[in-house]
Amino acid sequence: MRVLYLYAHPLAGSLHFAIREAAREGLAEAGHEVDLCDLYAEGFDPVLSAEERRGYHAIPANRAPVEGYVRRVERAEALVLSFPTWSFGLPAILKGFFDRVFLPGVSFTLVDGVARPNLTHIRKIAGISTYGRPRWNALWVADPPRMAVTRYLRALTGWRAQVEYHALYDVNRLTERRAAGFLARVRRGMARF
Repeated sequence: MRVLYLYAHPLAGSLHFAIREAAREGLAEAGHEVDLCDLYAEGFDPVLSAEERRGYHAIPANRAPVEGYVRRVERAEALVLSFPTWSFGLPAILKGFFDRVFLPGVSFTLVDGVARPNLTHIRKIAGISTYGRPRWNALWVADPPRMAVTRYLRALTGWRAQVEYHALYDVNRLTERRAAGFLARVRRGMARF
């Protein structure tokens, strides 16, 4: 499959960089074509401007400011999102990607004011995230990043996409053994993706 890999972490040499590389190795092992979209390295601007908001519903002109990213989403058959959980949410750069790129006419259409899924070409979705705190803390606030991947994105596919979510909790107390185990689990998961 053609996999769009959305990566949202600013630091090379970080745990997330190692996660990204393990995931890409697994995807390559499975024979997938991977389009790495490193949002920080590409200088993606997550801010939806006033001008973009005014033209939000003007299809197809709404695509112009982010046309290259829209084409990458439309070309993909699968999405992999790799990100840290910050303040129990998606990093602002990834949230901004959804705000600016998942537009009317791209991720959904409006029919008589009702949103209809438009990412029906996406067959699989995977989220890979880390959390500083234990899992029970994330559950206490309903784990918004997990919901964004497993529900919001899946809904945009018409509930057709298979979804998986790989989470590493309690990173603030991470040991080398747990880190190595998670990296191996991610690589295996992406090799089966």
